[in-house]
Amino acid sequence: MKEIYLNILDAKSKNKKMLAILLDPDKLEIATIYEVVLKINQSPATHIFVGGSSFDGSHLNEIIICLKSSTHLPIILFPGNPSQISAEADGILFLMLLSGRNPDFLVEHQINSVPILEKSNLEIISTGYILIESGSETAVERVSKTKPLSKNNINYISQTAKAGELIGNKLIYLEAGSGAQNTVSLETIKNVSKRISVPLFVGGGICSKKQIEETYAAGADLIIIGTAFENDLTFFD
Repeated sequence: MKEIYLNILDAKSKNKKMLAILLDPDKLEIATIYEVVLKINQSPATHIFVGGSSFDGSHLNEIIICLKSSTHLPIILFPGNPSQISAEADGILFLMLLSGRNPDFLVEHQINSVPILEKSNLEIISTGYILIESGSETAVERVSKTKPLSKNNINYISQTAKAGELIGNKLIYLEAGSGAQNTVSLETIKNVSKRISVPLFVGGGICSKKQIEETYAAGADLIIIGTAFENDLTFFD
């Protein structure tokens, strides 16, 4: 039975906040992966996301096998393209880049991934992915060749999120980008949270425990921490 999404829904219904550690395979070494997982196991993390904007997919299976041997947390793919799909993971965020108009990231990559997904037992979670202006060009912006939504047009951001829900996305993911100068604003999170009924994920630029608490209070159901943990494995100590 596919349980990842059901557990996310259950946590949301009980107002239990979730946290995912995002690991970039390009920056993971097999020799040190167990040290990384040890710190994740000691953290408040409820999920592990694996993916990167420019990763070529090499040694992905090996990385995930190593992760699964050291943790019981669900491992979910956060792919930039079909080459970043591994049947060894537990699930995949099936991303639709709602903030952009590049057909490759709206539907073409999804179509090309179907033969791979059909041969796997991955839990597929349809996710509306919205990139929001954060003060500098992000890897997502560069690779997808799309512009983020203006941080000042909060109504349009929330309208986009609602459109994603109406299309059928099971999650909405607000993204400022890896290592963003500015996080998604609390006002934006509040507005989107009030407008949608599906779980809300928020990531990009969050680098302190205070920001985590503020983001939860604004309405995020799950927060993604990537660069802050990558730069400091003792972030949650």
